[in-house]
Formats: sequence, C-alpha cells, structure tokens
Amino acid sequence: MSAAVIHLKLTSTTSLLRHWLLQELNLEAVTWLDEQREQIRNGASGRGFFTTFSAVSRYTGKKPLELNLKDLKAASVMQAGWFPAHWSVDQAARTLLLLTLPADNAEKYLHTIEQIFTTAGIEELVALYQALPLLLYPNQWQKRAAEGVRSNITAVFNAIALRNPYPAHYFDNQAWNQMVLKALFVGSPLHLIQGLDLRANPELARMLIDYAHERDRANRSVSPEILPLVSPFADVETLADLQRV
Repeated sequence: MSAAVIHLKLTSTTSLLRHWLLQELNLEAVTWLDEQREQIRNGASGRGFFTTFSAVSRYTGKKPLELNLKDLKAASVMQAGWFPAHWSVDQAARTLLLLTLPADNAEKYLHTIEQIFTTAGIEELVALYQALPLLLYPNQWQKRAAEGVRSNITAVFNAIALRNPYPAHYFDNQAWNQMVLKALFVGSPLHLIQGLDLRANPELARMLIDYAHERDRANRSVSPEILPLVSPFADVETLADLQRV
C-alpha cells in the first residue's frame, strides 16, 4: 500500500484508532467492531450501545496497544496533548465506539455518554476518562471530569489526572489545585500531569507549602516534585525550609 493511500486513510482520530486496532486484532474482532460501528452510525438504541461498549474486551482482549514514536506523533497531530502510549487495545476500541456516536443532536449525544458514565465499571470508566479530550462538546465534560478526580479508585483518578490534556485545558484553578494535591496524597507522579508548569499558581504553591509542613511534622517524606511549583511564588526563607524538608 502506498504512503499516499495510508495518509488518506489516517486523516481523523477514528481512522488512526482503527489503523492501530487492525494491527492488534484478529479478523473476527475487527469484523465485530466494524459491524457495531455501522449500527451505531445508523442510530442503534442507547441500550444497544451500552451492551456493545461493555462487551468490547470479550472480543479485543486487554493487551497493551503497541505504539511506536510515529504513532504517538500522529496522535499529537490529531489532538494536541493526546498521548495514548499507556492505552490497552480494549480502551482504544471503546474510544473508537465513542467517536462513532452521531453528534449532530448535542442533547442526545451528551445524554448517551453520561448514561455510559453512570453505568460503567472501573475498566470502562478508565477508558471513558482517557477519551475525554477526544470527545465533542469538551466544555460540557468539566463536571464529569471533576467527578473522576474525586474518585477513590486510583486507576480512575489517574485516567483523568495523568497523561491527559483535558484538565490543563478545562479545569479552573480550584479544580486543578485539588487534583495536583490529591495526586500527591495517592502517590501519583506529578511529572505525568500535563500542563503542570503552565498551570502553576500562588494558591497551589500555598497549599503545597502547607502540605509539606504537615508531612514534615508527621516525619513523612515529601515529593521533591513540588519545588518547581512553589519556587516562583515563595521567598528565599520558605524555599530553604522546603529544601530541608
């Protein structure tokens, strides 16, 4: 197949996802996925979509999606900040189904996806939150994304907080600061939060200083990853104290 033909096929997020899945799935799984997408495009009922979304892993399995540097570059071209290096095959397939949903009726589109969030299990929630930056009507998902950050399930929290461009683009400072602080409490690495340096702010710096002092009083370690977030807003004495901690 010529490079020109490949280029023509990969001009959308859905075509890119399907291209990746073709390299991972057997013919039966690809046929099933294509059939389900056709039904979705033709207006399959909400209940039918929920059933299909839930059944994905039975056909695709859950192995990691094998992506190379060219694949990841293509992803970032399709959507700024999209970095699916850690995605699994079933997560990619579920995202493909989500992106197949007709979106001309905004109310129906939003309602369908909200219903999926409401009924989803943990694995499905992870796929849904990872897919947020790819969904249409992005401003409408702020409340849903904030709910993901409040989750007590680390995998769900990480799906929205880590390697995901959505929070940096759409969270206000209050939601952003709470997410960063929670990442520290649950032990998630701050360097995997996209936009961390750009979203640094004085209130977050104050919260991190208080956090560090509380940890110090309890003789507990403090992540050095907080220093770049505090240093632009702290005086020399405070920074020296944090260095000691």
